[in-house]
Amino acid sequence: MNNGQTPSDQKGSRDETAAEQADRKFDDLLQELRVSQTGVQFLFAFLLILAFQNRFADIDKFDQTVYVVTIVCCAVATILLIAPVAVHRAMSGRHRKDEIVAVSARYAQAGLGFLGLSMVGALVLALDATMTRTWAIVIALVVGAGIVTAWVLHPRTLVRRAEEGLS
Repeated sequence: MNNGQTPSDQKGSRDETAAEQADRKFDDLLQELRVSQTGVQFLFAFLLILAFQNRFADIDKFDQTVYVVTIVCCAVATILLIAPVAVHRAMSGRHRKDEIVAVSARYAQAGLGFLGLSMVGALVLALDATMTRTWAIVIALVVGAGIVTAWVLHPRTLVRRAEEGLS
């Protein structure tokens, strides 16, 4: 499924040309990106502002490290989730929408991965300020496992079932 096809696309259950299918897939991807771009931009803004708070100067090395890793992951997520727009602009009018969709889908998947890491890091920072560090890390890891389950494992299971005709 490297090309972004769904099982229904492979079976030809839609009455559309290849160009129409590529247009639909790109429109679907853009809708998905709108949701994730908004989230990553809010998180990035929160993280940028955090460094300018008075209390931030008092954080220890652990929190400084978590902050730096988190804000870099968030910056990378922002870049990757916006990259499909640049790809589309560069390739527009070249009749390569299928390639645009495939590349953009890979950017989106990588961007979601970095967004998940950013969310876990931000959670560690927030919880570490309100409870013991151990509990902050444990809760953040549980949430991280939930992200992996919801964003990776469950979708893969659904794809596998659909491919096997079990859905």
